[in-house]
Amino acid sequence: MNMKQTIQEKIKNHLSPLHLEVIDETHMHNVPSDAQSHFKVTIVSDEFKDLLPLARHRMVNAILKEELSGKIHALALHTMTPQEWYDKGGKAPESPECMGGGK
Repeated sequence: MNMKQTIQEKIKNHLSPLHLEVIDETHMHNVPSDAQSHFKVTIVSDEFKDLLPLARHRMVNAILKEELSGKIHALALHTMTPQEWYDKGGKAPESPECMGGGK
């Protein structure tokens, strides 16, 4: 199983998301193309209700603790409730250009 699939499975098993999108953005960075180290993750889940963004991110980081201990270098999280997702038009922000040695 590749890293994208691992992220998807772990999040699905813990958060039962209504929407989940995992994008491997490794190609946008100055690392080997097969590094599988930079990801953008959009999660829409009722589990985030009444939680501040920091608490949501900590929840996801705890789920991916093993992967974040060395395999994943960067994880851009967009964590929303269904209402927040709807209010944003069903879109997550675009990722910025890499500032640390991008290609």
